[in-house]
Amino acid sequence: MLGAIWGGSFLFMRVAAADFGPFALVEVRIVLGALILLPFLWRVRERLTRAHWTRFAIVGALNSAIPFSLFAWGAERAPAGIGAIANSLTVLFAALVAFALYRERIGTRRALAMLAGFVGVVVLMSGRTEGDNIAAAALAGTAASLCYGFAANFTKRWFADVPPLAAVAGTLSCAALMLAPFAVATWPVAPVPRASWLSAIALGVLCTGIAYAFFFRLIQRVGAARATTCTYLVPLFGVAWGWLLLGETPTLTMLVAGTLILGSVIVSQRKPG
Repeated sequence: MLGAIWGGSFLFMRVAAADFGPFALVEVRIVLGALILLPFLWRVRERLTRAHWTRFAIVGALNSAIPFSLFAWGAERAPAGIGAIANSLTVLFAALVAFALYRERIGTRRALAMLAGFVGVVVLMSGRTEGDNIAAAALAGTAASLCYGFAANFTKRWFADVPPLAAVAGTLSCAALMLAPFAVATWPVAPVPRASWLSAIALGVLCTGIAYAFFFRLIQRVGAARATTCTYLVPLFGVAWGWLLLGETPTLTMLVAGTLILGSVIVSQRKPG
């Protein structure tokens, strides 16, 4: 279910991005997601220091404001599956950032898997859909995944003393404040269609607020390692929703790139026998 919900976020962005614009759409998404999770932050408000809020702001930019905007920008220009496939690189970028900043060992197998994943990005960027080059959208999705890679490492090391849902609520709140001026400046002049409003609300309530609550509940029940395997399903659902509901037929380059990227992620996460 979680894979289907997060895969659906790329469908909703594809529907709403052109009418809202990336900044306004992401602001609606983040504000609604933050409101869903705000009670968790309120419970621990007395334990939070200025250092916590500084870190919330940094992670909020890297985990929400910047990547959400990049994915929404890409959704204006390419099928929903492009962003969903690029999103799979998050796991590889998290390992690469951990090596670069904290000297965590990568190993030969994981290094080869990363190389295969980045080859998949090149393949994805080389594709064309309906005559339009989708390289810019694929590059935006790759940059967003790199932001997620930094955010994952910072979250792991900075928020050990904060309940996970409270930390997410704090980062979303800071992201909403940072993005607000850009959203106001680019707010659409023309009336936004109902379908786009419903998609924006689904992005905030379902794909952000409720999805994070599901995810951390899943971690509590089955552990982090098993819970994170739901991310393997995101690109599959992202492509499937676009195909079934928007008529965006997957191209050969999307299938090849998705196989390379997703395969590299799975191989990189496997433990040696």
